[in-house]
Amino acid sequence: MSNEISKPVELNNQKLKWVERVAYLMDNQFRLPGTSFRFGVDPIVNFIPFLGDISAFLVSAVLVLTMARHGASGKVLILMVLNILLDAVIGAIPVIGWIFDFGYKANSRNINLLKRHYVEGKYQGSGKGIIFTIIVVILVFFIVLIYLMWKILAWAADMI
Repeated sequence: MSNEISKPVELNNQKLKWVERVAYLMDNQFRLPGTSFRFGVDPIVNFIPFLGDISAFLVSAVLVLTMARHGASGKVLILMVLNILLDAVIGAIPVIGWIFDFGYKANSRNINLLKRHYVEGKYQGSGKGIIFTIIVVILVFFIVLIYLMWKILAWAADMI
């Protein structure tokens, strides 16, 4: 992991300092003794089935909504939502999700996106291209899935 994700990011906007602190708590608060590996509350609460996943997702969603209220662009918000959705979907898978949660730090990634947005002027715009790409990928995925299901059902019917 890059140092950007493992360290808290300094935001100049005083109104967003609490967002940075909560993201640090969720992703990097604790250090495994004798190593530089950091983790937060997020992967710990995700050991609680359903409730842990939902609570971590809600905290992440509140952080993104706060960033939206403070002027983050549409494009950066879409990237942030994709981060928390990926974290929530894969994190919900038992065992694999638990391991994933220790390494994929969605809140820290979102803070870094926000920093690059404000400080470096990146991720400007509406993000319509990202939404279009996601919709196309999802449609292709479902078409392939339906095709495979049809082939499996046809194969099963031939077996009977």
